[in-house]
Amino acid sequence: MRIVEISEAVSTVSEDSSVMVGGFLGCGSPDNLINEIITKKISGLTVIANDTAFPDKGIGKLIVNKCACKVIVSHIGTNPETQRQMMEGELKVELIPQGTLAERIRAGGVGLGGILTPTGVGTVIQEGKRVVAVEGREYLLELPLRADYALVKAKKADYYGNLVFSLTARNFNPLIVLACDTVIAEVEEIVPVGALTPDEIHIPGVLVDYIVVGRAAQ
Repeated sequence: MRIVEISEAVSTVSEDSSVMVGGFLGCGSPDNLINEIITKKISGLTVIANDTAFPDKGIGKLIVNKCACKVIVSHIGTNPETQRQMMEGELKVELIPQGTLAERIRAGGVGLGGILTPTGVGTVIQEGKRVVAVEGREYLLELPLRADYALVKAKKADYYGNLVFSLTARNFNPLIVLACDTVIAEVEEIVPVGALTPDEIHIPGVLVDYIVVGRAAQ
């Protein structure tokens, strides 16, 4: 784990790579990392997240600034720009039911070959997917999701890189850490080793590659 400036951390993110981003409608999203990606004009990204937030908030800013060529999300209804780009053929959008999305990421993080879910059986979601019968009930085999980079927002970290997430920021942030090759955490503060009790640590530092301290994002 290295504590670095935001510009150095983002410089490790290459164009045309896959990126998982934490947050739910912008809550718990690493805004400073997102802003730096926009500043560096990194494009061609495949973004995996719960949603694309709003045009002026969180992941939505990546869409507005054409940093993403594809998004894999559970919904886009709060971001008209995502919808426009999808309909104009400028952006590929893969919609996945929210619970299925979370479980596919979890499966990717813990090394499972996939999950079985009844969600989508008998609908368009089933097209092209393997159907597995278990005790007389049909399930879809959904494959795991992984990405090159995880961009997460934490409340604080210690100098070992152990992370603590605040309230609803504990949505997709801890989940994506396990499912990515490189983890970049934006934190509000860094505290001394020993200041965090073991039961308040949500992600151990062994999983974190870079930490940046984020100012209040604009």
